[in-house]
Amino acid sequence: MPVLPAELFYAEIASSTAALAVLVDSEDPQLPIPSCPEWTLRQLATHVGRAHRWAGQIVATRSAEMIAFRSVPDGRMPDDPAARGHWLTSGAAGLVDVLREAGQDRVWTFDGLGPASFWARRMAHETLVHCADAQLAAGEQVAMPAELAADAIDEWLTVISAPLTGQPDPRAGALPQGRTLHVHATDSELGQAGEWLVMHTPDGVSVRAGHDRGDVAVTGPAASLLLVLLRRQPSDDPSVRVFGDQQLLDQWLAHSSF
Repeated sequence: MPVLPAELFYAEIASSTAALAVLVDSEDPQLPIPSCPEWTLRQLATHVGRAHRWAGQIVATRSAEMIAFRSVPDGRMPDDPAARGHWLTSGAAGLVDVLREAGQDRVWTFDGLGPASFWARRMAHETLVHCADAQLAAGEQVAMPAELAADAIDEWLTVISAPLTGQPDPRAGALPQGRTLHVHATDSELGQAGEWLVMHTPDGVSVRAGHDRGDVAVTGPAASLLLVLLRRQPSDDPSVRVFGDQQLLDQWLAHSSF
């Protein structure tokens, strides 16, 4: 995937948070979130707001170590319903401010020290997906920019679902050795930047960008593919097509979760 501009991630953090804040202000806070079965809307929104503050504290302090998620200041959604939307959007704005200031300074990431821009990408996708969770629960249409949805697919396949250094690869149980999975986002603006082949060879699981044949291929708009790969919608959704070994795709999905 081409590296997306940081400003695109900042804009997504702000816009997805604003959309989530509208739902928090208008929907029952106890609304169940089917795609996050243990959460209500209030719990989902609290997670997003706390995640922004957590990532923001890591970046602002240039922390070289993990900061406990529940230890961050102002990590609890206000009891006053009128203050909840603002709590969300102010956390997102604060995160964007510290990300801009940090640039490429090195901070703690999931797999050791890395550029602060890791958190711009990570939080943009985190917010994008959890906003979609809330929209689906509220019966709203989900709309995602194709390039951001494709970048979220790339991050999911190559970073978030991949093992940490020295740890077993969780993808190995999802894709048997010798088998391949092809993911193809069909949005015209993406070209071959929207294609991936996931392979399990004797050397382990790897992901290669570009067009290739797989034992199973799943195709469709990037936004729909992202929701399928993260188990937010089923693979038989009308916007998605599956070619080849459906059971292999089902196994991959069953053994991977966001």
